[in-house]
Amino acid sequence: MKKRPVDILVVSDIHLGTYGCHSKELLKYLKSIAPKQVILNGDIIDIWQFNKRYWPKSHMKVIKLFMDWIAKGVKVYYVTGNHDEMLRKFTGFQMGSLHIVNKVVLPLNGKKAWFFHGDVFDVTMQHSKWVAKLGAKGYDLLILLNRAINFISKKLGKGPISMSKKIKNGVKSAVKFINNFERTAADIAIENQYDYVVCGHIHQPEIRQIKTDHGQVTYLNSGDWIENLTALEYNNGQWQLYKYYEDFNTVNKLEDTHDELPVLEKEELFQSLMDEFQTSGLLKVK
Repeated sequence: MKKRPVDILVVSDIHLGTYGCHSKELLKYLKSIAPKQVILNGDIIDIWQFNKRYWPKSHMKVIKLFMDWIAKGVKVYYVTGNHDEMLRKFTGFQMGSLHIVNKVVLPLNGKKAWFFHGDVFDVTMQHSKWVAKLGAKGYDLLILLNRAINFISKKLGKGPISMSKKIKNGVKSAVKFINNFERTAADIAIENQYDYVVCGHIHQPEIRQIKTDHGQVTYLNSGDWIENLTALEYNNGQWQLYKYYEDFNTVNKLEDTHDELPVLEKEELFQSLMDEFQTSGLLKVK
């Protein structure tokens, strides 16, 4: 199958290691494209909830695909998020074409794009991390319940629904938080004379112009692979929002990714990661 070329791919909030991650759909998408640069914009591996030892083999295949890209010289920026914040200890680390960073600024056709995850704007993250972690566990339980409801909905011939999205869209405080998040990101980007500001974190895919008294900027958010199944693509000087539900035409055909192959224990997982690094040539063992 001929792969579609993409100048820059941005994906975030995959949350590998959680029940909500749509790893199979993500793999189908990633295998259909040939990116020149990749921005993994935070929360790729959900280290917060890693203790449940849920790690299907399809999740490992996502990691392997990223490693294959790196081994082939595709430049990959792993921007740290709050759920994979442990990697912030390795900020500045470079191995081959892989870079671990907290943020990155790239020139794009005479313009500047600022990429970062966005949790720095989250007051809960800054002052009450335990509340945020508790909320993450509740969110994962909601995803499990949603999965059961969608199983019934599929049997009835109807499409999937997102309970958490409906809750967020119906709660004024959540809507206000999203608006404040976007405005804060835009204000800082304008102040620093960036043309694009690209975030993740809030699971709200978006491309829009934001104007203030001090200027304007294009705000972009890559969404997530829990509910929206979205990514950002940059080609020929233009940004577009990729939507799996629409582009793969699978609204009524989504597979239930919870029915997976056997999970990997922690020891097996880390051994598999080491094996993949060695196989890809990224790690040399003396």
